[in-house]
Amino acid sequence: MSNLTAALLSDRHTRVRRALGDGRLDALVVTHVPNIRYLTGFTGSTAIVVLTPREVVFITDGRYVTSVREAVEPMCPGFRLVVVDPTYDATLGRILIDGGWGRIGFESAYVSFGRYQGLASALSGAEGLELVPVSRAVEAERLRKDTSELASFRSAGALLDGVAEGVLAAIRPGLTERQVAADIDFRLKTGGFEGNSFETIVASGPNSALPHARPGVRPLAPGDLVVLDFGGIYDGYCVDLTRTVCVGNPAPEAQRLYEAVAEAQCAALAAARPGIRVSDVDRAARSVLDRRGYGAAFSHATGHGLGLEIHEEPRVGPARADVPGVAPVARDEALEPGIVFTIEPGAYVAGFGGVRIEDDVAVVDGGVELLTNVSRKLLVV
Repeated sequence: MSNLTAALLSDRHTRVRRALGDGRLDALVVTHVPNIRYLTGFTGSTAIVVLTPREVVFITDGRYVTSVREAVEPMCPGFRLVVVDPTYDATLGRILIDGGWGRIGFESAYVSFGRYQGLASALSGAEGLELVPVSRAVEAERLRKDTSELASFRSAGALLDGVAEGVLAAIRPGLTERQVAADIDFRLKTGGFEGNSFETIVASGPNSALPHARPGVRPLAPGDLVVLDFGGIYDGYCVDLTRTVCVGNPAPEAQRLYEAVAEAQCAALAAARPGIRVSDVDRAARSVLDRRGYGAAFSHATGHGLGLEIHEEPRVGPARADVPGVAPVARDEALEPGIVFTIEPGAYVAGFGGVRIEDDVAVVDGGVELLTNVSRKLLVV
């Protein structure tokens, strides 16, 4: 059950409105559904929000009118419902023209060029109205989770631990990757989750050297390293966990590989605390794998933010220089209490196999709180 309150929504509106003021915007058109959910608690698939200094103008169609009136309107301060007539964009254009606003921001990352052209054409006769592309107006506030979100994450992490323990107890030689994946998906759906937060990964033997391998018909065989990466959605929030097991006693190379990744994860967990930049967390993991001889085998970032989407800010990876003329793709954030992210170093040896160990953490005063906490020892099945 959601922990969201009207007071928390009001606080979110205040913080985003402050950003609008900084950008000299009179209103913000929000079309990205996760951002709409963050601002209103709406759980449907289609809507548009126009956030103004005093109102939350909510545009949706007949499928959602009843549920919005019952569940969203009573919770959302300054709420005004507008029913689509005849189309979303026509309704939005009418709202913007009638609103009397000047500079109107829109989420440039989520509005196609064609849609922008259509909206700009519809507004071309409105004197003094200007469409202004903006980025991260809502995402910047979503970065730091509030008390409602952290409560959801703690519940989700505990549920995922239970699913993982059942999965690890049931895995055995001879099962195919797809059979194991199907078992994981079943346990997620019967274990309290709304659904998968991404497509389950089960990769065995040489396939485990592919970080995002799709489950196939290969049976788990003696000597295999098996990467199990899965997650669920709880109360709208995504959690994510990876464990690697070995079928039969591990070969010396498999043992060395696992120990290197486990040490890298421990180093990243120890480094993560308020004030530390995400690139420093990544460096802590990467330096261990470099020292162990697996630096070149670590082919992805150490982690990623979690929230209403499975991949959010921050990207926990090496610092990157901005490309001139291109919006930054990886901000080297300083960690703050309330930021939730994964720590998931891995190492992958082509033709042999790979290891990844992943947990979800929330930044708290002095360090991080583990949201997932299944045994990180190498399990032999």
